[in-house]
Amino acid sequence: MKTLGVLGGMSWESTAVYYRLFNQGVRARLGGQHSAKLLLASVDFAEIVARQKAGDWHGAGQQLAELAAGLQNAGADAILIATNTMHKIAEQVQAAIDVPLLHIGDVVADALLAAGVRRAGLLGTRYTMEQPFLIDHLRQRGLDILVPDADARADVHRIIFDELCQGEVNNVSRETYQRIIQQLAADGAQAVILGCTEICLLLGPNDACLPLYDTAALHVDAGLNWALQS
Repeated sequence: MKTLGVLGGMSWESTAVYYRLFNQGVRARLGGQHSAKLLLASVDFAEIVARQKAGDWHGAGQQLAELAAGLQNAGADAILIATNTMHKIAEQVQAAIDVPLLHIGDVVADALLAAGVRRAGLLGTRYTMEQPFLIDHLRQRGLDILVPDADARADVHRIIFDELCQGEVNNVSRETYQRIIQQLAADGAQAVILGCTEICLLLGPNDACLPLYDTAALHVDAGLNWALQS
């Protein structure tokens, strides 16, 4: 089993999901007392949020690049950034390391295309929904990506940062997301990408009128495939 390095803490709520899914996945595949070989670098999310709000993406990228290099030096055979938004600086992180960076966009595209989905809605932070770094990555793989309107994007972003990143899950917000998904379905989406690793805390497979693609779970599964390949 290879060792995976995880850049986490963005937020720690979803990083905890990654840790649980990695270990459950290894146990399911290998049985017995097996658990995942992981190295975790967990940041103070407040520092990253401040850089995001200030538009200092290069500074945030440098911070994560240095941590990724540290994980490589500690023995990580591949790196995962356990958040969609910070894939904006994925190239900066990859340039700082010699081991592979397992890009969340590739993982999602593989899953959608394998299922025959060509047009998908995207929910995430406003950075992920409004900036091109993930949308273009998916479109380059042949996918048509839809995002909610401006008011809906504001609601999705607010719920992520003010509630889910704080460990708060409530039914009113779930209903808000469900209405937004219904509109994406009306616009022609065949499925919805949960393009923020916290959204799985709010929505499960049976909570929407469209198939949901949980980026955190897909990312973990791809990491396990890579770590356990012979």
